[in-house]
Amino acid sequence: MQTTLIAEARKILIKIGSNTLADQEGRINAAFLADFADQVAALVKAGKQILLVSSGAQVAGLSTLGKWARKQDLHYKQALCAVGQVELMAAWARAFAPQQLHIAQILLTRDDFGDPIRTLNMRNTLFTLVDEGIIPIINENDTVSVEEIKIGDNDTLAAQSAILWSAELVILFSDIDGLYHKNPKEDPSAELVQEVRDIAAIRSQISIGGTNSFGTGGIATKLDAAEQAVSYGIPLILAHGGRHRPLEALAAGTQRATSFFATTTRHGVLEGPRGGE
Repeated sequence: MQTTLIAEARKILIKIGSNTLADQEGRINAAFLADFADQVAALVKAGKQILLVSSGAQVAGLSTLGKWARKQDLHYKQALCAVGQVELMAAWARAFAPQQLHIAQILLTRDDFGDPIRTLNMRNTLFTLVDEGIIPIINENDTVSVEEIKIGDNDTLAAQSAILWSAELVILFSDIDGLYHKNPKEDPSAELVQEVRDIAAIRSQISIGGTNSFGTGGIATKLDAAEQAVSYGIPLILAHGGRHRPLEALAAGTQRATSFFATTTRHGVLEGPRGGE
């Protein structure tokens, strides 16, 4: 099913979680970024337009400074992200350089999505960048975000950016193979749900856990993101980003994942192929 979704979609938004980007020591995994950039480049050569939503500013900040890890003060967190965002983008730039692809940084807050003038400018910028073959990389602007304007997690940011950009597919890469009825890290009997067409129904059937060690969102935020995306007729794939060449594997149908489809939509007309027909 994922093979068809990726093959039919021209505009694909991909979200990379902090746990996917970090190595076992909690540092930015340069080897992963380089390998991932190679897979993205293959999709671009196949005629796809790619938009990335990348977590990892705080991880990169800790990797760079090696301190402040235990400081929970908001100002320290924002300062850490200010340092880390530079390092994160530099790491992505190095990863895409061998593919002869340029990247662009876009930092957003919740207020940006609520202002019609800003959203129009954001759309125009995204369209211009991808039309020119540049890979936009979006992250929340954590250096200025406070509770009042904070999006909160990059799963939500991914869904909102996909809607803004009129994406045809969202791929959320996390540290889990997809949606399970139970937490597979705690219960070996947990079964993967490969296809979801009724998110409201699936919520009542699964056990939702908490957040992970690096990221800000657990499975609940991924369900929220899927619900937002499919309400606009945009299917979403939830998959493990730490598997061997995950983008390539999804496109080939060799990696397990969960696909979320829209059977009805609250916004606009749902097209057949995008609804999984």
